[in-house]
Amino acid sequence: MKERVRILSGVQPSGKLHLGNYFGAIRQHIALQDEGECFYFIADYHALTTIHDAHTLGQNVRDVLLDYLALGLDPERTVFFRQSDVPEVTELAWILSTVTGMGLLERAHSYKDKIARGIVPSVGLFLYPVLMAADILIYRSQIVPVGQDQVQHIEMTRDMAGYFNQTYAPVFPLPEYRLDETPTVPGTDGRKMSKSYGNTIEIFAEGKALRKAVMGIVTDSTPLEAPKDPQQCNVFKLYCLFATPEEQRQLAERYRAGGFGYGQAKEMLLEKIENYFRPARQRRAELSQQPEVLERVLRQGAERARAEARKTMQLVRKAVGMGPYRAS
Repeated sequence: MKERVRILSGVQPSGKLHLGNYFGAIRQHIALQDEGECFYFIADYHALTTIHDAHTLGQNVRDVLLDYLALGLDPERTVFFRQSDVPEVTELAWILSTVTGMGLLERAHSYKDKIARGIVPSVGLFLYPVLMAADILIYRSQIVPVGQDQVQHIEMTRDMAGYFNQTYAPVFPLPEYRLDETPTVPGTDGRKMSKSYGNTIEIFAEGKALRKAVMGIVTDSTPLEAPKDPQQCNVFKLYCLFATPEEQRQLAERYRAGGFGYGQAKEMLLEKIENYFRPARQRRAELSQQPEVLERVLRQGAERARAEARKTMQLVRKAVGMGPYRAS
């Protein structure tokens, strides 16, 4: 029997998940459950670089768990777990840091971008790529689905795996990244949708909150009666994420014909969002009333993930000259 490819990805619980998260990552994660052995984790260690409130972090972790389960993640087919439930990952991060040069980390685009945006740098933020490498390597992952902005981190992970393998022993396979074909999801201000820009439309927003977000999408001042270019409109771009090719064609024709306002387009987008996520919203409401189910998912996921992590760390500890884990 052919061995299934091992796929790994993580989501940081830094706030409410939004349409950019869904079309850029979550939808792909759900689909990949049928293609390989998937390990998905809630990256609460990583979140500590920006969140310093215990209640907020705990609530965000619960929200991510609910969101993924409601959107179709199957914990029977996928190892879904909380990063901090596998403490071996921090042990591996330290060991990787001892064979990783400062120059590699100083070239990280993500770190330089955050500094440019005024974020006060911490050691944790600087070492973020090392922990990310440990996340990937400790499960001996082969495929890591990422957005274009994360490709460098996968390349850095391959570098760190190579440094370790050359210094000690060939313990780690070199992971490959997989890019999603979904285009960049525009935010309500036209920039890439991101929590850091405050321009998101949350996946599970509803009622007045959802309407406010959609109606707040920035458009130009073209009069209602004038023809419009659909390809230059963020409302149209978001609508296309939910619409069939025929629906996209019909709406584009209405834009170009004139007599069609952006307000009408926003109403159509609002309806699409509400209908698309309605079944998941219902599942989420049901799951939120079942804390025992949520706890069981995290516990079982942690047990499966930690078993794999400890196998890897036995190899790592032997390679560097440390003793094996003692039975607890």
